[in-house]
Amino acid sequence: MTEAPTGDDAGPDGRVVLITGGSRGIGSACARWFLSQGDRVAVTSRSGVVEDDLGPSDRLLSLACDVTDPAQVEAAYGAIEEAWGPVEVLVANAGITRDTLVLRMSEESWSDVIDTNLTGVFRVTKRAVGKMVRQHRGRIIIVSSVSAFIGSAGQANYAAAKAGLVGMARSLAREVASRAITVNVIAPGLVETDMLAALGEERKTAFASQVPLGRIARPEEIAAVVGFLSSEEAGYITGAVVPVDGGLAMGM
Repeated sequence: MTEAPTGDDAGPDGRVVLITGGSRGIGSACARWFLSQGDRVAVTSRSGVVEDDLGPSDRLLSLACDVTDPAQVEAAYGAIEEAWGPVEVLVANAGITRDTLVLRMSEESWSDVIDTNLTGVFRVTKRAVGKMVRQHRGRIIIVSSVSAFIGSAGQANYAAAKAGLVGMARSLAREVASRAITVNVIAPGLVETDMLAALGEERKTAFASQVPLGRIARPEEIAAVVGFLSSEEAGYITGAVVPVDGGLAMGM
């Protein structure tokens, strides 16, 4: 497991980390990873409720925040900064699905997914970058999806949003590189989450058979890559898209 930065890059209380969509699944696993490194972690979700036993309560801040609402995003950052100071590591993970075929997809289903999964990431990232630029350091990790590269029937809205994150991240990476801020994207494949569990065992087995490694990822495996990209050792990586998909999208 990669150690968290020390010295000038991390104070005696660890770094200040914000994870959107941190109440369960990949977000929850990321929160556990950072807490295990001694960082202070704020997690947001629409409900503000997180899974039990994430970590020490004095290093964990749970906030209700709908990323489609600029006022709630600003309020969340204000609460974090009042408690601990500026966000040093942002993991933009919040996302939703409204799956259906394009011919049946409503304008609302399209716009809800784009506003949450793409514009919502823009909102939280823009708010973080201002303080990072002043500090001349920062790590931004954006969670995209294998769907951005291989497509997925019934997920045109989701795939479009996740593909848009790549262009946004690479543009931002160029804008802030001179301030020692890195911006990277991870593209998970099939991951053991509540969303996948809802499909049932038969469909999960069918999906897993399409993965070269022959299995579905654990959330902790995604969190480990997020953790590495936030680390001092990854300081020369920016604008990258890192697949964590068992080989599902290789060659794309």
